Amino acid sequence: MATIGFFDGVHCGHCFLIRQVECEAAARGLTPTVITFPTHPRQVLQSEYRPRLLTTPAEKLQRLEQTGVEQCLLLDFTTHLATLSARDFMEVLKHRYRIGGLLIGYDHRFGHNRSEGFDDYVRYGRELGIEVLPAEAFRLPDGTAVSSSLVRRLLSDGDVAAANRCLGYAYNVGGTVVSGHRVGHRLGYPTANLLPDHPDKLVPANGVYAVRVEIGGEQHGGMLNIGRRPTLDNGDDRSIEVHIFDFDRDIYQQPLRLSFVQRIRAERRFDSLDELVAQLHRDAAEIRAMLG
Repeated sequence: MATIGFFDGVHCGHCFLIRQVECEAAARGLTPTVITFPTHPRQVLQSEYRPRLLTTPAEKLQRLEQTGVEQCLLLDFTTHLATLSARDFMEVLKHRYRIGGLLIGYDHRFGHNRSEGFDDYVRYGRELGIEVLPAEAFRLPDGTAVSSSLVRRLLSDGDVAAANRCLGYAYNVGGTVVSGHRVGHRLGYPTANLLPDHPDKLVPANGVYAVRVEIGGEQHGGMLNIGRRPTLDNGDDRSIEVHIFDFDRDIYQQPLRLSFVQRIRAERRFDSLDELVAQLHRDAAEIRAMLG
């Protein structure tokens, strides 16, 4: 029994779907299987398309593994695969991957023109020997239907707390510490500048965030600024700078991961460096209290 999708973020809705696959598979003596793609299908069809990924390919596979699903198949999405009709694609699943059952997500469509729907899939399944079942939709207690596009929108608005509720974990960005402008040292708040590991990983909206910082196997609280540092006339250079609380080590060129907790304010321009420093003091006190 399988389900198929890109599974970007492996959010609460995805995990709910995988639990259903496991239940249906157990009832039929089938292997619970997730079929996913290492590359976003749209990138194959539009070479200039740049996805805003919630999880890098490696992160996605790690999170799928953490769900405990018995089998995960990586299907290379090729231009040939994109030309297949829904029925032909299901035939590939049946004969190449021995899929005996397919659980279809509530909003999932496949096939080259995506014009066919669930009833068509059921009909093709009968012809091919694949049992096709509808998946139950997942909603948060407030009725919100969770999707990867919703999580992207929340992160793009800076609402990382709401995004985390949809994901079921703290959204995070990993990368390498690189050299910066070193202005933070002069202001009393030295920062580590992060270069993300993956160019397509979505970085949340500009602003100041409470974060947890993983460095060298340790976790620390941190105050993060994403933006163009308008008070310092930084131009169009968007930076990701984190001040790690109670930390004083040289970590240049070391890997670092940021887990987002909450945005406390938008980025803004101050009339002087003194005003900026005063605000940084207030930000740091608020974030320390928030992180406990």
